[in-house]
Amino acid sequence: MGGRFGKAVLFAIAKHDGQARKGTDIPYLSHLLAVAALAMEDAASDPDLIDHTETVAIAAVLHDVVEDTIERGRSRVTVEMLANGFGDEVARIVADCSDVTEPTAAGEKAPWVERKREYINHLAEVGQASLCVSLADKRHNARCIVEDALAVEDDGTDFWGRFNAGPSDQAWYYGELATAFERHRPGRAAQGLRRTVDELRILVDRA
Repeated sequence: MGGRFGKAVLFAIAKHDGQARKGTDIPYLSHLLAVAALAMEDAASDPDLIDHTETVAIAAVLHDVVEDTIERGRSRVTVEMLANGFGDEVARIVADCSDVTEPTAAGEKAPWVERKREYINHLAEVGQASLCVSLADKRHNARCIVEDALAVEDDGTDFWGRFNAGPSDQAWYYGELATAFERHRPGRAAQGLRRTVDELRILVDRA
């Protein structure tokens, strides 16, 4: 792993400065590094991606930077900026992994379920490098949901209130994602997501 990856980490640190994981004090960087680790492991085990592992890792570290700087309204990063700084392939992967890449007018954002359906359908149209990063992102998100929900299950905390959708919608979304990845990127990583989704559904049934 060369200097480009280090440059990407420093860029992510600057652009996600002060940002934490939803409902926690955990720095957002922890998610980006976890996604990079999962994506690297998946790419390194794939004969078609092994020579692109560094590019996949860089895109994983940067996968939220366009979308999040639009939503947070600060130091906006564009796909074009990523292409200039990190190459066209990294920019393409980040764009593929983003719900939005351009600002929308107030109230213009589509409803949550509609946006998630569009994202799931979109997975059929992207390449394996983008699927690798997206799958790593969803694996880490789903695992964090399960672990955090278990941690507060018995203390009355409104865990699900931190999200834009309730528990049944979250279970639906991650279930559909698992099915899409099993179809478009079958293998150990997709199987790992499916196992986590099964755990998530048990928690949702109890919620």
